[in-house]
Amino acid sequence: MDLDVAQVRAFVRAADELHFGRAAGTLAISQQALSKRIARLESLLGTALFLRGGNGVRLTEAGRRFLTPARRTVAAADAAVAAAVGKDRPLRVDVWGHLYAPMRTLAQVAGRAGELALGHGRDLPSVTTALLHGDIDAAFGRVHPPLPPGLAHRLVRLEPVDAVLSADHPLAGEPALHPDQLRESVLWAPGALDRLDFLHRFADRFGIRNTATSVNLGLARFLAEVTEEPRRFSLIPADVPLPEVPGLRSVPLIAPTPLYAWSLLWRAGDGHPGLAGLVTACAEEAGRSRWLEYDPARDWLPEPPRSGVDSPV
Repeated sequence: MDLDVAQVRAFVRAADELHFGRAAGTLAISQQALSKRIARLESLLGTALFLRGGNGVRLTEAGRRFLTPARRTVAAADAAVAAAVGKDRPLRVDVWGHLYAPMRTLAQVAGRAGELALGHGRDLPSVTTALLHGDIDAAFGRVHPPLPPGLAHRLVRLEPVDAVLSADHPLAGEPALHPDQLRESVLWAPGALDRLDFLHRFADRFGIRNTATSVNLGLARFLAEVTEEPRRFSLIPADVPLPEVPGLRSVPLIAPTPLYAWSLLWRAGDGHPGLAGLVTACAEEAGRSRWLEYDPARDWLPEPPRSGVDSPV
């Protein structure tokens, strides 16, 4: 049985979107053309891949089984075309978590990882969608479950987190703080807390009930807002270069020290030759700079690091 890659690609996009109109738009074809491709694929396979009804579409059991190998088929076809035409394009890498300056970490390995074309995703969901669609090859930021099937990731860096607060805060004069000392303070967040996994989990773990949200207009504006009210505080990874904000204090957190986990994320089975080089460069820098040190008696992570790692090849 020979599969038509265009039909398989149409299936994958429709499975990602669960909406034939949106999926067709991502492929720049009509909805009718997409429906025909999927119907021909279902006819070839002799089974339905989608359940279609008034409430939209959803995958059948056969469709769910077919999805992961279908993604690999599309990725392999794209890699084969690139190899045949000698297309030596850069590795397309997106980042998210911009308030915490993810580029400063990638900048330390970029020179050893081949040519990178860097993008700027909005958040983890938008980046995973771009990966699954094949619009980018890899991504860098904080990964947390659940991730969609078909993606792999590797922990790159565990970065200590400091508390940032107003110089007028009652705890501003302390050389270091325990996280539970902040229980009576107001956690200032750059967006809805239920969409900010790390801050949300920190608040739950250390019993911080007073929270308030801002709009992310950049780090300088966000930190200026922290200083406007003496009870406010927020969390910033320790190595983030802080802008000059009058009245701002940065205080280390200890016993335990929260760690912000940075990871590489990619599509399983991706054949871009630059991906393995990027993973290797990150691993080398992690060993050199001791990025992955973690002591559960001293540190806190929302999810403890796994003993194994995914491989890009």
